[in-house]
Amino acid sequence: MHPAPLLTERQERWMLWCLAAVQFTHIVDFMVMMPLGPQLTQLFGLSDAQFGLLVSAYSLAAGASGLTASLFIDRIERRRTLVGLYAGFALATLACGLAPTYISLMVARVLAGVFGGVLGALVQTIVADTVPYQRRGQAMGVVMAAFSLSTVAGVPASLWLASVWGWHAPFIVLAAASVLILLAALRLVPELRGHLQAQTSGMRPWHGLAEVLKVPAHWKAFTLSTLMMLGSFSIIPYITIYTTTNLGLQPQQVPWVYLAGGVATLFTSRLWGRLADTWGKEKVYRGLVVAAVLPMMALTHMQQASLPLLLVVTTAFFVLVSGRMVPGMALLTATPPAHLRGGFMSVNNAIMSATMGLASWVGGLLISRAPNGLVTGYERCGWLALVTSALLVVWVGQLKPRETGALANG
Repeated sequence: MHPAPLLTERQERWMLWCLAAVQFTHIVDFMVMMPLGPQLTQLFGLSDAQFGLLVSAYSLAAGASGLTASLFIDRIERRRTLVGLYAGFALATLACGLAPTYISLMVARVLAGVFGGVLGALVQTIVADTVPYQRRGQAMGVVMAAFSLSTVAGVPASLWLASVWGWHAPFIVLAAASVLILLAALRLVPELRGHLQAQTSGMRPWHGLAEVLKVPAHWKAFTLSTLMMLGSFSIIPYITIYTTTNLGLQPQQVPWVYLAGGVATLFTSRLWGRLADTWGKEKVYRGLVVAAVLPMMALTHMQQASLPLLLVVTTAFFVLVSGRMVPGMALLTATPPAHLRGGFMSVNNAIMSATMGLASWVGGLLISRAPNGLVTGYERCGWLALVTSALLVVWVGQLKPRETGALANG
């Protein structure tokens, strides 16, 4: 028997911030491609659809690797898995920074997605294994703050590096930072073997995946994840292209969009976690889904806007769209039993990644260019987000999470 280690408050806090740093690097690695869109499309002579494919390559690769990881992730000690995957991610990110052509960059993005997609699932699994359900909303808020920090510091800093040393620089710096975080993880993340006690000796790897896939409650959770990604990620990859082309946002003003959104979500992500633990995760989730519809519709339908107004809309977009993930992930991690959690989260993140890739591709098909160069059809992405949001409000009631604590109790 290997129960989950009992962490002191200080140890838990440092572990969560270390996991947040892991999340930060692979989120920045994914997100920085979007604001680099205008630079990359001009440099490589890409169409909007080709750029959408470049963004989608990461997500689709993450989806495929997530399914593969579900075969083994619950059969290996958690920290060892984290270290191995993160080392692979660092090397793949370095390859992105050294890529000389569109094709080589595409290959590097696929490799980054292979490792980065599984990392997201593993981080959430480790949080669920070590933090009781009653406090898991706050813990997820800390880890989800990585998204906020990536928009506050990661993306603007990456854009600055790209403007000074070229688009290769952000990826090289991220790879170097990942090495330091990897060393910290070896010290701050405890060994986690509790999930291994429920593994049956001699069980084939695909039996664990079969166990995950045969539970109807798991498919209800997977459907929630699919709907959550489908609408928002038809919008997100094209924010920079639309605002600079149609709304007159200057390239040097683009970092302000991410800085304003990031500063706000840095505070609100933890707030949503506290509210979810206090008021109920399902109730807070529904409220955030409904509220997020307003900035999604406003952003995709704007014809003209001053910079202050645009920042209000984009900041609300980041705060509310990302905010849905805090109670959402707390609910999702409580759906499977502890010994299947790693496999479940790997499959879930694979589905989320594949949906992000599909949504990015669909978004590229929904929009087009007018003869004068303006983007048209972006409002269709907003309508898609509206439909999926309505479905989310109803569907979240289908989830029946297990009210478990940490792994030792679950």
